[in-house]
Amino acid sequence: MLDFTYENECRAKGYKSICGIDEAGRGPLAGNVVAAAVILPDGFLPEGLNDSKKLSEKKRNALYEIITKNAIWAVGEASPAEIDEYNILNATMIAMNRAVAALEVKADFALIDGNCSRGFEIPTKTIVGGDGKSPSVAAASIIAKVTRDRECVELDKKYPEYDFAKHKGYPTREHMQKVIELGPCPEHRRSFLKFANGNETK
Repeated sequence: MLDFTYENECRAKGYKSICGIDEAGRGPLAGNVVAAAVILPDGFLPEGLNDSKKLSEKKRNALYEIITKNAIWAVGEASPAEIDEYNILNATMIAMNRAVAALEVKADFALIDGNCSRGFEIPTKTIVGGDGKSPSVAAASIIAKVTRDRECVELDKKYPEYDFAKHKGYPTREHMQKVIELGPCPEHRRSFLKFANGNETK
């Protein structure tokens, strides 16, 4: 259940600019991993706000418009080449740090979905399942998910044979078969394609 428990705990300690951070795209075979950082106005809780995975695409898009018009937000990304070089966890941390650095208003504390925090210049708190507990993190999950999905639609225009608009880069049976048949495109993460050599996906 979403409430401002974590945000209020931070404010009680004197922090004023608290951002929620979440990512989208750790599991796909292709495309960037996208992170978002969001600072919500005090007490701002749009109707229906929730973990992006629990919302329909239509609801996510509607909330995206509300959040981007009312909150301070930024996106950071790491490329497939960076994912291959640094691994997906480290690339995710890079994307999250880039998102925080891109905020127009500097955050002084970050609430991060998950159990890992690396490289941040500000204090952080990790929250497992944070996108279903903290409104700031839930808002970040929506920004990250919608941003990445829209990028996949653009990838589909560039590489229509892979159907990125349909599966958003995730390892569906159809997508994996396309990679086996056609080989990877420049947006594929080479370190995720071991199945194409008869091995399991990383």
